[in-house]
Amino acid sequence: ALFFFFLLKPETAAVLKRTVEALMERGAVVRNLENLGERSLPYKISRHKERHRRGGYFLIDLEGPPSIVSTMMDHLGRDIDVIRRTFIKHPVSKTEECSGIIPVNYEDKLIAKK
Repeated sequence: ALFFFFLLKPETAAVLKRTVEALMERGAVVRNLENLGERSLPYKISRHKERHRRGGYFLIDLEGPPSIVSTMMDHLGRDIDVIRRTFIKHPVSKTEECSGIIPVNYEDKLIAKK
């Protein structure tokens, strides 16, 4: 699952550390953390008695049980540094096994041409 949220405080490192620790406490394995930069929000967001126009966007790639989604949404909803949060289910890519080289029956090819 992919998880992303936006922040707007100078204590960004502390917020990321709290978030990653909370995810790992709930059984998630964090694969990657990506800073997508600071940018304007798509619209003004009022959160924790403040109006926000800009935010830092972060993407956390993780694997974990589906049961952590609701607890993490509650946890991040109480964090005053988090403006918006969401989980996105990442499709699992299935790898196909190579069956090897399929032998060609040349007799059938010769008969089919006649």
